[in-house]
Amino acid sequence: MNIQRKSFGKTKQGEAVDLFTLSNDKGMTVAITNYGGIIVSVIVPDRTGKTADVVLGFDTLDGYLAGNPYFGCITGRYANRIGGAKFTLGGKTYELAKTHAPNTLHGGFVGFDKKVWRAVEKKAADCIAVEMSYLSKDGEEGYPGNLDCRVTYSLDNSNALKIDYFATTDKETVVNLTNHSYFNLAGEGSGDILKHELTIFADKFTPTDPNSIPTGEIAPVKGTPLDFTSPHVIGERTNEPFEQLVWAKGYDHNWILRRQGNSPDMAAKVYEPTTGRAMEVLTTEPAIQFYAGNFLDGTVKGKGGKVYNHRFGLCLETQHYPDSPNHPNFPTTVLKPGQEYKTTTVYRFSTK
Repeated sequence: MNIQRKSFGKTKQGEAVDLFTLSNDKGMTVAITNYGGIIVSVIVPDRTGKTADVVLGFDTLDGYLAGNPYFGCITGRYANRIGGAKFTLGGKTYELAKTHAPNTLHGGFVGFDKKVWRAVEKKAADCIAVEMSYLSKDGEEGYPGNLDCRVTYSLDNSNALKIDYFATTDKETVVNLTNHSYFNLAGEGSGDILKHELTIFADKFTPTDPNSIPTGEIAPVKGTPLDFTSPHVIGERTNEPFEQLVWAKGYDHNWILRRQGNSPDMAAKVYEPTTGRAMEVLTTEPAIQFYAGNFLDGTVKGKGGKVYNHRFGLCLETQHYPDSPNHPNFPTTVLKPGQEYKTTTVYRFSTK
């Protein structure tokens, strides 16, 4: 196993950006840049041994700087949505950027996805890693507290990419971090993901209003197109006239996972039948957002000039619930001084 580090260019402000390529002994490589902590590529073999890149993205830093639908990045300080772009904490109301008016999404106009993180390479007996760190200052994008963040990407010889998130604060705040990679196990740019088979280990979800903000209700998936407790082809029920799907233009919802203990539990499995590639998602988080690329529309050209059309990628974002600061019945996302925010997610690849 080895790590290679090279220049990936500079931001418009002149900040140097690097690209780290992690390679294991099983033919898997992962490239990560410290601009936004973006996973630029994940190259894994199919059932015949042929490798392909299975995440959407760009060949150069310029592609990411030009704007994109959060390909591969760390989203924060609060991933997903906060309704009304505000929340109250300790009797004070904090106003946030209305990135999707009247709500906020993925941390604001200049969230963690657009920051240059400090990066350190690490090696251990059983894995190689890159540790990213960033200090989000008090008041950044409206959030209180100096939030000291660390995100570590590790690759081992079981073809598992592990992401460890860690944060502390000097003032009571809210935090919810995730990775926003778009996966296509047939290979990025090769077509849509509607024939992928998906299992989600969840019996409940959080219904939303027409603006994708949770109502506060907890509802069963049974009897709805959101029931992935057994494997279903993604395209099988996408266009059913189910209100939640109509409002979101497809799958873009938060599933409540069956969690036990403190170790990463199975959250989801994806299988692509033509290549035999499979991916398991394990996490310590209480929920996962499955998004089926509903708003990809062919306007983005990715690696090699490939056009990313409607539903060409899927996201499985491990997380706390959206809009938790405004729903006392949801698991808390409040972080206080002296506490540690710690979560782990694993994306493990195989073939069958």
